[in-house]
Amino acid sequence: MLKTLLGQSAEKRAEIFLESNGLMLVARNWRCRFGEIDLIMQDGATRVFVEVRLRSRSDFGGAAASVTTTKQRKLLAAARQYLTTLKTLPPCRFDVVAFSDDTRPDWIKNAFDDMG
Repeated sequence: MLKTLLGQSAEKRAEIFLESNGLMLVARNWRCRFGEIDLIMQDGATRVFVEVRLRSRSDFGGAAASVTTTKQRKLLAAARQYLTTLKTLPPCRFDVVAFSDDTRPDWIKNAFDDMG
C-alpha cells in the first residue's frame, strides 16, 4: 500500500515537473495487455512515453538503472499497442524520470529506443 502511494506520488511529481518543462499530459497510467505506461506526454510534435522510477537506495544502481532491458521491452510493446489507437503516427521517444529520495528528478530524454 505504501509502495503504491509512493509510486503515485512520484508519478504526479514527474507529471508536474515535465509540464513545467513545456510538455503536455496526454494520458496517465495507460494500460494494455502488455503492461502500463506511467505517463504519455506531448513535447511539440513528439509523443513521449515516460517511465517514472523511485528508489530510496542506490545499492543496485539507483532508480534509472532499474529500467532493465526486460522493462524496456514491455514499455515498447505497450507503446506499440497505444500507437495503434492513433490515426497518424507521431515521432516518439522514451524518457525516464528517476527520483532518488526527495531529490530533484533526473530526466533522461531518449533513455532507450526500439533497439533496446
